[in-house]
Amino acid sequence: MVATPSEAGERESAGTPRVVFIGTSLTAGYGLGDPDLAFPAVLGRRMADAGQRYRVVNAGVSGDTSAGGRARLANLLEQHGPRLAVLFVELGANDGLRGQSPEALYDNLSRIVRETQRHSPQAGIVVAGMQAPANLGALYTDAFRAVFPRIAEENEVLLIPFLLEGVAAVPSLNQADGIHPNAEGHEAVASHVWSLLGGYLADRCEPDGAC
Repeated sequence: MVATPSEAGERESAGTPRVVFIGTSLTAGYGLGDPDLAFPAVLGRRMADAGQRYRVVNAGVSGDTSAGGRARLANLLEQHGPRLAVLFVELGANDGLRGQSPEALYDNLSRIVRETQRHSPQAGIVVAGMQAPANLGALYTDAFRAVFPRIAEENEVLLIPFLLEGVAAVPSLNQADGIHPNAEGHEAVASHVWSLLGGYLADRCEPDGAC
């Protein structure tokens, strides 16, 4: 029986390696009105333009903490694990806004990374660093910032030192709340991330573009 073009496309999509973004409202594209404007979708288009055949999965949830992401991980691994090429972890912003313990953040991120490595050993992992509000004091903000490079070093995963580099506190790149990037801000986030992520993804692809 010959598959219809639609059926063949669905099978191809199902078999395409995935880059799964687990994160907060920053990943979900809060306030944009269209998830295609959020930085994961922008990165997906960059991948396609570079000839990298990945399927982007946006698993961002507004308001999520590192504990919430950890709780959601098992379901994501069950759903995408066999075809998981890269897990992009953008968690911690809401932990910082709520002044939650940096050690709890470290524990949650460590468990996310290690459980992914155990369940899907073929997958690469990217950790996006965040910063806590300055009004929480230098001791807290320094301890918070240090969590992300510690996770990357201990687990030998790729680190994006600060996801919002060049975007945070720039009024023209953020929505009225001063926290969430606007569409132009998401483009800037994607450009910054791509400068570190593009080569990493290319290294995981075969010469013919199969990833």
